[in-house]
Amino acid sequence: MAHVHNVRVSRLYFLRGNLSPGDVERLAGELLVDPVVEGYALWPVIPGNNEGERLAIEVAYHPGVTDPVAENLLQRARFLGLHVEAAATAVRYEFEGELSPSDLEAIARQALCNEIIQYASLHPLQPAFLPRCAPNLQVETIPLRQADDAELERLSAGRVLSLSLAEMQAIRAEFRRLGRDPTDVELETLAQTWSEHCQHKAFKARILYREPGRTEEIPGLLATYIRAATERLNRPWVRSAFVDNAGIIALEGEPWEVSFKVETHNHPSALEPFGGANTGIGGVIRDILGVSARPIACTDVLCFGPLDLPPQDVPAGTLHPRRLAEGVIAGIEDYGNKMGLPTVSGAVLYDPGYTANPLVYCGCLGLAPAGAHRRNPQPGDLCVALGGRTGRDGLHGATFSSAELTHQTGQTVGSVVQIGNPITEKALTEAILRLRDETLYHAITDCGAGGFSSAVGEMGRDVGAEVDLAAAPLKYPGLRPWEIWLSEAQERMVLAVPPENLARLREICDAMDVEWTVLGRFTGDGRLRVRYGEQVVADLEMSFLHEGWPRPTLRAEWQPPPFPEPTLDLPDDLTPLLLRMLSHPDVASKEAIIRRYDHEVQGATVVKPLVGAQSAGPSDAAVLHPLELSTWQGLALGCGICPSYGQIDPYAMAWAAVDEAVRNVVCVGADPERVALLDNFCWGNPHLPDRLGALVRAARGCHDAALAYGTPLISGKDSLNNEYVDPQGQKRAIPPTLLISSLGIVPDIRRAVTMDLKSPGDLLYIVGETGAELGGSLYYRLHGALGRSVPRPRPEAAGAMRALHACMRRGLVRACHDLSEGGLGVAAAEMALAGRLGMELALDALPRSPEVERDDVALFSESAGRFLVEVAPENASAFEEGMAGHACACLGRVLAGDAFRILGLSGQAVASCTVAKLVSAWRGREVDQDEHGATLS
Repeated sequence: MAHVHNVRVSRLYFLRGNLSPGDVERLAGELLVDPVVEGYALWPVIPGNNEGERLAIEVAYHPGVTDPVAENLLQRARFLGLHVEAAATAVRYEFEGELSPSDLEAIARQALCNEIIQYASLHPLQPAFLPRCAPNLQVETIPLRQADDAELERLSAGRVLSLSLAEMQAIRAEFRRLGRDPTDVELETLAQTWSEHCQHKAFKARILYREPGRTEEIPGLLATYIRAATERLNRPWVRSAFVDNAGIIALEGEPWEVSFKVETHNHPSALEPFGGANTGIGGVIRDILGVSARPIACTDVLCFGPLDLPPQDVPAGTLHPRRLAEGVIAGIEDYGNKMGLPTVSGAVLYDPGYTANPLVYCGCLGLAPAGAHRRNPQPGDLCVALGGRTGRDGLHGATFSSAELTHQTGQTVGSVVQIGNPITEKALTEAILRLRDETLYHAITDCGAGGFSSAVGEMGRDVGAEVDLAAAPLKYPGLRPWEIWLSEAQERMVLAVPPENLARLREICDAMDVEWTVLGRFTGDGRLRVRYGEQVVADLEMSFLHEGWPRPTLRAEWQPPPFPEPTLDLPDDLTPLLLRMLSHPDVASKEAIIRRYDHEVQGATVVKPLVGAQSAGPSDAAVLHPLELSTWQGLALGCGICPSYGQIDPYAMAWAAVDEAVRNVVCVGADPERVALLDNFCWGNPHLPDRLGALVRAARGCHDAALAYGTPLISGKDSLNNEYVDPQGQKRAIPPTLLISSLGIVPDIRRAVTMDLKSPGDLLYIVGETGAELGGSLYYRLHGALGRSVPRPRPEAAGAMRALHACMRRGLVRACHDLSEGGLGVAAAEMALAGRLGMELALDALPRSPEVERDDVALFSESAGRFLVEVAPENASAFEEGMAGHACACLGRVLAGDAFRILGLSGQAVASCTVAKLVSAWRGREVDQDEHGATLS
């Protein structure tokens, strides 16, 4: 709004309780205000509220939505001995300028207020305290036994159960056998347990698959491809794969184990980006706590629509990509920083296909004493809940995440949105680590999707459990039993605790101000019984709950898309194209995002997200050396993601993602023989044959690449149904997207390598062969094309990586960078701008296939398995000897000045500029932009 001259922001705190003016002054002075930079006033006086001078908007949470600041205020007030009965917060925005009420309403709606969780007013708000009310004991009996199939389908849709007709029929048959109808608690429990989000039904389904020249029946993607690769490799250092909240590997010569998990929080982030990403990080941290490990680092990979999308092109019922990006990044920053965890690795991609369905991948790394994770509850153990209180947060989160988004989703399932409280989770973390060290529990898991229902149901699967919901601490009264049971309120864990250990647990939790309660016990009878006081609200056999769902048979088909290979003129000067690539949103500097995250906290980050002469170059991976380790071993974290390839061939995309993830950690010194992978599939509707056919090819590619590189898959997650249905009923799926995260062991962090150029006169080698492989490349996308010559699998790259790593361990490599988006051209430019040194390369020395006949193909091909390596002249012979038998050639040298030159296949300069020009383009200062998105520095 051009007529806004100034904006003043104030925080508002509403308090209820027996408080004197002096008490309120004490709260403000000791808890709420930084006296160095802030002032305050007490209601009803509001600074600057002079009519005619400023117009104002006040924004607050809806009643019942988690307000973490208010929660922490109540807790701290108790420490001060002040009786604050209730608290709420709001934000006041005061504007100077020529603005009408309709202008203010537009600002509130488009920039300040998310109506799913907040409300706004142009007048002073009244405090949104929840009314006092009695417990709600209402339990509904669902008339299911006599329902016909049409009624079953309506029931599933109306209650947001996301169950198929066959699944509803199976439930009907079970309760006919029992001779009664289910309660709402039982039906909701079955829907949560059988949801795609929790049960991964598409990956366990029998699939009838067809592609040109091939027809087969696949027993299940998880067993046939994903888990099978790990089982065939049978690496002795893999401690846990696909059975726990996170994958676990051992450290050689150390009494420690490392855990790693990556989750997605896509649908919640699409509705409320701050809360969705915030609780995504909080949830994956609890996954690490769920394997009894200390969280030590976070990762994030984000996919958004174009940031410069015209407002009129934003799909109905969705948020603008810029607003999504701002909220998601702020949510990750808020949780990770407050938890004291470094966010050290990630990526940000932009594509129109993510406009309505952003992807938010949140990862966490953990460290635990070897053998510390206990996972077997015993009959007689107490079922103990720790952490935050239970509210209506996240109801139907599991089933909602198993369905497609529509233009009305925010209006119909706003209760699925959760708000996190990292301060509560920080205390919970410290308490759990104390409980672990004193071996006070037999099993532990987090309350994620499905809340208590999922946590108790999964933990008690083999023994049975009995729970009394009346014991659950609530944020506010009035919740029905099924809401308490299914709530996805954050910062909660469930433990199986021997009765004799309860007193010590109480001491530890009380000392750390972590709320705890005994919900019930594990029984040994194989049943799940849920009571509210004396009223039984659910009684199910664990066997039916976990194994009674009908395994579906799905049809899948894949056809090669008819994308033509574009015919492009070859420019005499490729410099403008190279600069456009550097300023493209997928490649350009992400420093503005990275600097918001603390990547130094805990003091373990050896190779950081930004490296080089001015700590501004894009690192291939992060390297950590946790303080607990007694050797020089380190942990490398990287990732691979290339969705544009998936639109051509998902099999090739999966290979390329594995290849990139492994190369990322090898670049910084990880041993390719000690790399573990995580797979996270984000896809469309698996019940559509073309979507599922693409998923089959990607799973097979993931399997084949993992075997070729010898890298076991230790954990993963699928997020399906990432589709948007517009008001006309048209479906738009995201691009098929597979994120591969890599965890590698660096044998000696003193030999860790970064990607920035180090010294003039050093030689530059390329490792790997270049083919005419531009399908899905950044070069083609800049020309509005995809092509079909997608980079092919190169299993020979595994041997080259082993040889390169051996050279690194001998100290022969000064810098190393992987070739990915933009190929050799972008990789060379990034090394130069990171080191603030020039370079000269000659393409005629490039190891290449006969089809590489043009300079643009040689420079911008995205062939897999390649590295650009800096070697000191005195080490050149040893390096060449170490790489003998692999595609490797010296292309040029590092220059002392500012010159960046690339000589073409004929020896003539085809790209030439200063390093300063490269830096300017990479920081997003070039005005020549493409149609795919705005730059982000």
